[in-house]
Amino acid sequence: MPNSYAAPASAHDYVLGEVRTADRDRFLASLFAPEPERRGLLALLAFDNELARTRSVTREPMLARIRLEWWREAVVEAAGAEKPRAQPIVEVLSEIVRRHGLPAQRFLDLIDAREEEIEGALDVVRAGYALADLQLAVLGVTHEPTRDAARAVGAAWLMGEGPEREALLAEARSRRAGIDARARPILLPARLLDRRWTPWQKPLVLWWAAHRGRY
Repeated sequence: MPNSYAAPASAHDYVLGEVRTADRDRFLASLFAPEPERRGLLALLAFDNELARTRSVTREPMLARIRLEWWREAVVEAAGAEKPRAQPIVEVLSEIVRRHGLPAQRFLDLIDAREEEIEGALDVVRAGYALADLQLAVLGVTHEPTRDAARAVGAAWLMGEGPEREALLAEARSRRAGIDARARPILLPARLLDRRWTPWQKPLVLWWAAHRGRY
């Protein structure tokens, strides 16, 4: 492709290490995706975690907004034709955005949701849906019932325990019979919300769920 870009191997290694450390549950689920889609999912998780860190990096609203504005500019660059800025997550994002034709607007929706969180509550539906749509695009999934299930899981992941989360998980599982199997890596984390699994149990729980076609 004329607008393609290949991130350096060191950038991919950085992204993998960051997600493995900061988001181990979804990292484990992403391992069920084939390459190169797995790298795409890891890049999206790294980006999502960078945005989520904004409130812990600084308590000053103005500095938080400046940080998010940096990511807005980086996303636009990643979707463009020029070489992206030299930051590992941006470099890998640039590769997957151009490879899969990911819509820049969904990245901006994620950023906007985190900006609302600076002085208010996170819009879990907006954030969860945006990330799910990007993940589905990486996986090449366009099946509408699968999209509905992935969005429900994405929003539920950002919620605390309670009836709203249970309702979203029930909604996602009601579509289990007809989902596109390629979406399983982004649906599997739902299984980890059922109870407090120990770290050594989680890989087994995910493997068994994938083996049985459940989430």
